[in-house]
Amino acid sequence: MTIASPEALAAPVIDTHCHLDIHDRHLHGGSMPDPDTLIEMAAAVGVTRIMQIGCDLESARLSIQLAKTRPALVVGVGLHPNEVPRIFEAEGKAGLDLAYEAIEEMVQDEVVRAVGETGLDYFRSDETTRPIQQDSFRRHIDIAKKIGKTLVIHDRESHQDVMDILINEGAPDRVIFHCFSGDAAMAKFCADQGWFISFAGVVTFKNATDLHEAAAIVPNDLILVETDAPYLTPVPNRGKPNASYLMPFTVRALASLRGVDESTMAGHLWDNAQRALGVW
Repeated sequence: MTIASPEALAAPVIDTHCHLDIHDRHLHGGSMPDPDTLIEMAAAVGVTRIMQIGCDLESARLSIQLAKTRPALVVGVGLHPNEVPRIFEAEGKAGLDLAYEAIEEMVQDEVVRAVGETGLDYFRSDETTRPIQQDSFRRHIDIAKKIGKTLVIHDRESHQDVMDILINEGAPDRVIFHCFSGDAAMAKFCADQGWFISFAGVVTFKNATDLHEAAAIVPNDLILVETDAPYLTPVPNRGKPNASYLMPFTVRALASLRGVDESTMAGHLWDNAQRALGVW
C-alpha cells in the first residue's frame, strides 16, 4: 500500500484527536499498533503533540497507560455514543452507571485533559437508542463540568440535538466539536458560544463545499485541527489508513481556505490547542 507522505510543516502543530490504539486494526488485521513509531513519524513532520482518545472502558484505560510514559501524549476518555447502546443492551442501566463511574474516576488522572468523545451519532442509531445516547451525553457534560475538563463532542447527523442539549444543560468552560461536519451557519453559532471547532481530513475533499465555507469563517482563536486517525484520511491518501504524520495535508488545506501562510495557520492551531487542552 503506497501512502504519500507530506513535507514537514514550517511550524509545529498538535493533533487534537487521534486513536493510536486502533491504527493497526486497519493494517494488520487486529494486531496492537506500535504507538512509538507513529509518534516519531508524526514528530518528524511537525506534529509534535497528540491527544489520544479512548472511546470505551478498555481503550480509555489503555490510552492513560500509553500517555503515562510518552510525553507527546495527553488523553481524552469517554463512552462513544455508539458504545453506549451496546453496554445498555448487554448490561442494562446498572452496567451503564458503572461505566460512567469508571469514566469519571479516570477523568481525574493528570494525563486526562478531556471528557469524550461523547455526543450523538444518528447515522448508526434509531429511535430506540437515541434517548440512551442523549442521556449519556448529559452525563458526560456533567462530568466535564464537575471535574473541570474539556468536553470533546462527536456529532454525526445530529447537529441540532447536540447544540440544544449543550445549551439546555449548560456547556462546560471548554468545548471542542471534534471532526466538525456542519456548515458556516452552524460554525458561526458554535463560535458565538466560544466553542472550539476542529477540522479533520474531510476538509481536503473537493466536494466538501459546506465544510470549506465553515473553515473559512471560524475565528482565529477557535480553530483546531485533528486526524481522527485511522479514519478520515486527507487527500491525496483518501481511502487509506490515516495517521498523525499525514496531518500536514489538512493544515495546508486550512491555510489555503483561510488565505494565510502555513506558519500563521500553524501558530493559531498550536495556541488554540493549548488553550483548549492545556500545555504539555
